[in-house]
Amino acid sequence: MRRLREDQPDLASAADLQIQLLLLQRRVQSRVPLPKMNLESGYLDKALAAGKPILVFEQVPIDWSDLRFLIRSTAEAMRSHDAIETDDFRRVDVLARDAERLPAAIRNWYEAARPASSGGGEIATAIAGLEPLLLQAMRPFLSRCADAVMARTVFQGWSEGTCPLCGGEPDFSVITPAAERMLICARCVSRWRFHQLACPFCRNADRSKITSFATRDGLYRLYACDVCERYLKAFDGRHAPRPVMPAVDAIATLTLDAAAVQRGYR
Repeated sequence: MRRLREDQPDLASAADLQIQLLLLQRRVQSRVPLPKMNLESGYLDKALAAGKPILVFEQVPIDWSDLRFLIRSTAEAMRSHDAIETDDFRRVDVLARDAERLPAAIRNWYEAARPASSGGGEIATAIAGLEPLLLQAMRPFLSRCADAVMARTVFQGWSEGTCPLCGGEPDFSVITPAAERMLICARCVSRWRFHQLACPFCRNADRSKITSFATRDGLYRLYACDVCERYLKAFDGRHAPRPVMPAVDAIATLTLDAAAVQRGYR
């Protein structure tokens, strides 16, 4: 991340914020316990066969004291980089101090992103607009779950565009040396195989309705769907000198985001 900051000074502020968030998350993640679920490979594979994300909210090992710390600290970091509105900062501060409202709000955030068939629904008005911040604050707990589960299963047979673990949407992907595409969950960072070209958001697989372009060095690609007008970035690992690093690569590809938005994608 610091190398990125030096190589691309225009991304320095975004890189600095990401460094702060990573350091905050690492302080907590080292003491997060295993998820409260059966981690036997056979059980996990059977649960996946049901076609629904397998991690329910009650199984996420949240320490509420740590979460409150992360919410407040993440908000402070975002404010120092002008990445959060003043009103939203105040809303976050009130939420973090309310021991009764916080668990219900976090449950709503977690479950709202899941597919409707798996209990998903609307985000509550009280936390609408705070989703990016809550995602960062919850990441140590969710990524711990992902690490534990991915050590025991490769999510074989899962063909959905949403995460097999938490139900979140992907926000990045990687093309492996074997030319497979792995989607990376925006929330828990789980990885799962998906169709090489199809849009994970609407399942469009018509090549004529998929727009793609790459960076000059070929390290990154972007696939945009002309049906739902959404896009997904990818790290091309076929000739890359290193493995994908989602936190770094998401910042390094901000120019691709800008190009996609200019073309009307979101």
